[in-house]
Amino acid sequence: MRALQGRDIVCFSNDWDGDPLSKTHIMRILARENRVLWVNSIGNRAPRATAADAARIWKKLRDVARGTFLAEPNLHVLPPLYVPAYGSAIARAANGHLLRLQVLGAMRRLGLRDVVSWSFLPSAAAVAGTLGEALVVYHAVDEFSAFSDASSHVAELERRLLRRADLVIVSSERLLAAKREVNPRTVLVRHGVDHAHFARALDPTLAVPAPLARLPRPVIGFFGLLADWIDLELVRRVADAYPRASVVLLGKAIADLRPLEGARNVHLFGRRPYAELPAWCRGFDVALTPFRRNELALAANPLKAREYVAAGLPNVCTDLPELRRIPGCTVTRTADEFVAAVGEALRSGGPSEARSALVRGEGWEAKVDELRAHVAAAEARGAGEARAATR
Repeated sequence: MRALQGRDIVCFSNDWDGDPLSKTHIMRILARENRVLWVNSIGNRAPRATAADAARIWKKLRDVARGTFLAEPNLHVLPPLYVPAYGSAIARAANGHLLRLQVLGAMRRLGLRDVVSWSFLPSAAAVAGTLGEALVVYHAVDEFSAFSDASSHVAELERRLLRRADLVIVSSERLLAAKREVNPRTVLVRHGVDHAHFARALDPTLAVPAPLARLPRPVIGFFGLLADWIDLELVRRVADAYPRASVVLLGKAIADLRPLEGARNVHLFGRRPYAELPAWCRGFDVALTPFRRNELALAANPLKAREYVAAGLPNVCTDLPELRRIPGCTVTRTADEFVAAVGEALRSGGPSEARSALVRGEGWEAKVDELRAHVAAAEARGAGEARAATR
């Protein structure tokens, strides 16, 4: 029997009902042959006195009232109740105790045994390794302490989780170097892509959404969270350099949008469902991956870069280490190079099936096969011996 088949997995991750992330793709595939208990996020920071955070707290309370539910075959979701106060040692201890009781209760109701705990968030350190696991996995896809709103305790929580893990998986070379210093059992598995989904953008029968179809061509597009790691000043430079083009930004905006003020050819359409993204991509001529070069971005492996390429789009990127490794991406070192590369891409003929084919072999199925191999190796080493070696 191959690894991760007929097993029980407890996954600590983002909220299930958010946009599909790497964690979602991985657990959906694993749920075909395993039972998964997905534990919604307990956060990496304390809430602030803002309308957005108040709405999030209210949503969390509604989710808690709903209780554990079956989201998809073999995939159950637990919305946990917790105390959002990371500055207090008492609150952190209470969080850990409360979360552990809730997870153990859900495991008992579902009949989960000898689980693999698979943590995507440092906050899982309060519970991971205390559930009678057969294996403890920490899967780091970001440098969490580098988020601008991260709690000061995130780094210590992550160190605890790193020391406790039998296997650490990371998604970038930079994360590999950093986490291996704490736990030598750290391996690199880069992100995959939902190729079949995004390649639908090349289907001539797929209708471009009406709001996009009405805009002047060409279209320079972006989708994703508009957060402080996105270089909006660079986006504005692109808009000013190509005033006859339409610059289209899809995604929830949590960053200061003042750099875009007054740009008449910039159009913000808000967050769009994942299912609609191929249709929007079909209406793009060029895609942008305009990340700032900060500690967070340098350790990142942006999902959208492969998704743009799978859609056949020319993708102009700022210079991040992981983007250099993705075929079909044009990586630029300066703002001037970025703007010039957009112009060159606009002249290159737009989306192509040949470009989409460059990442066909990087689907999530292949990535999950890599993960299975690493889990098999970790279990062959002996989880108990491996955990004792780092204590």
